[in-house]
Amino acid sequence: MDNLYIVMPAYNEEDNIEIVIKQWYPLLEGKGENSRLVIADSGCVDSTHEIIENLKKNGYSKLKTFSKGDRQHGPKVLNLYKYAIKNKADWIFQTDSDGQTNRDEFNRFWESRNDYDVVLGYRPVRGDGKDRKFVENVVCLIVRLFFGVKVKDANAPFRLMKTDVVNKYIGRFPKDYNIPNIIFTTFFVYYKEKVLFLPITFMPRQGGKNSINIKSIVKIGIRALGDFYKFRKGLKE
Repeated sequence: MDNLYIVMPAYNEEDNIEIVIKQWYPLLEGKGENSRLVIADSGCVDSTHEIIENLKKNGYSKLKTFSKGDRQHGPKVLNLYKYAIKNKADWIFQTDSDGQTNRDEFNRFWESRNDYDVVLGYRPVRGDGKDRKFVENVVCLIVRLFFGVKVKDANAPFRLMKTDVVNKYIGRFPKDYNIPNIIFTTFFVYYKEKVLFLPITFMPRQGGKNSINIKSIVKIGIRALGDFYKFRKGLKE
C-alpha cells in the first residue's frame, strides 16, 4: 500500500491550523502504515506550534512537525519534500495550511496516480482576489517565454507528486529558494514527466492574515527573473 506524506508549510496560522489538520488528517486512513501529515512551522511567533503539539498528544499520532530552518515559505516547502524523501514516502501531496484548498478534491488526484507521476491543481477562479490571479497569469507567461512550456497554473498549492520524480530535481535548488513549486512545475512539463492538471477550487483565507502581500510578490517576482535565467541555462534535453 502506498505511503503518502501530506506536507504543509505554516506561518502564524493559529486561526486556521487546528481545523485544517482535522480536515486533512483523515485522508491518511487507507494509505500505507508509514503515511504522515507533516507541517513545517519554523518561525511562528503565535500559538501555531503549541496547537499542533497539543493535537499530537491527543490522538493525532501520524501528525509530525518540522520546525527547523527558515521561516519563509519556499525553504519550508523544500525541507518538507526532503523530509518525505528521507523517510521513503511513495507520494508527496503539498497544500497550504490557511484553509484555502478543499480536501474533498483530493481523491480525484489520488485516483489518478496509477496513470500519472504528477497531478497538479490549477485554479480557474481564485478566491483571494483578481490581483493574485493577474500575478499568476504573468508567472505562467514568463514560464512560457523563458522555458518554452505552457502550464495552466505554475504555483498552485495542491499537488500530488511521486517522490522519485521530486527527488530527480530537488538537488538543483538552493536551500533558501523561495518559489520552488513554480520551477518544479516547469521541470515536470519541460522534461515530459507524466503530468495531469486538474481544476481545483481556491477559497478566500478562512482566518488570519496573509503574510505575503502584492508588494512582496512583486519583489519576489523581480528577483525570480534572474533565477529563471540561471535555471534555463541548466536545462538539458
